Amino acid sequence: MSDTIEIGQNDLLLIIDVQNDFCPTGTLPVPEGDKVVPPINELSKKFSQSAISQDWHPQCHSSFASSHEGKQPFKTTEMPYGTQVLWPDHCINGTTGADFHSDLETTAVQMIVRKGFRPEIDSYSAFYENDKTTPTGLSGYLSARCIKRIFVVGLVYEFCVGFSALDGRKEGLDVFVVQDCTGTFGGDGEQAMTDELTKAGAKIIQAADIK
Repeated sequence: MSDTIEIGQNDLLLIIDVQNDFCPTGTLPVPEGDKVVPPINELSKKFSQSAISQDWHPQCHSSFASSHEGKQPFKTTEMPYGTQVLWPDHCINGTTGADFHSDLETTAVQMIVRKGFRPEIDSYSAFYENDKTTPTGLSGYLSARCIKRIFVVGLVYEFCVGFSALDGRKEGLDVFVVQDCTGTFGGDGEQAMTDELTKAGAKIIQAADIK
C-alpha cells in the first residue's frame, strides 16, 4: 500500500503470541522471532487500543506430538474438527515458555486473550478455536469497543497471525497484517497464507504505512 493510514479510536493493534517458546531459545522457535519485538513496541505507541493473544496449553495437550504414541512433531493427525498439525510441547500454562517475551511492552495492552487451554482442541486464531465455532470472546470485546479495523502483528504469519486475520475478516472487520512486525517460518506456507489473506480482502502493509 502506498497511502498512509491514520490511526483513530476505532482501530486496535492485535499482538499475536509473542511468547518465549516461539522465540529462538524456545521449544517451537520462529526464525528470528524475537526480532519482531522492537518494531511492535514502536508501533504500539500509535494505538490507543490494543489486545494480545497468548497460547496457554495444559500439559499433554492433544496438539502435542508427545500426546500421540509413535507420532513425531510437525506430522499431522485427524481430530474431530479436522486435520491437526502436531507440535513440540510449547507454551504450557504457568511456564516461562508461555510468558511474553521480556522485552515486549505490554503495559498499555487492555485485553489478554488466552487460547488453546482446552485439552482436546488447538487454537490458532485469536477469535476462534480450531473447530471454527468455539469463540475466545475477542469478537464481543471488539464489538463493545466499537473497533472497526484491526492491525495484526506477532508470531507466526502462517498460523496464528494469518488465521486471526482471516477470522477478523469473517467478523466483518477491516484487517491489516503488518508484515515487518510479523515473524514467519518461511517456505511454501508463507505464500499460501498470503494468497488466502489476499483472497479474503485483508491488506498486507508495512509499519511505515501507519501514521
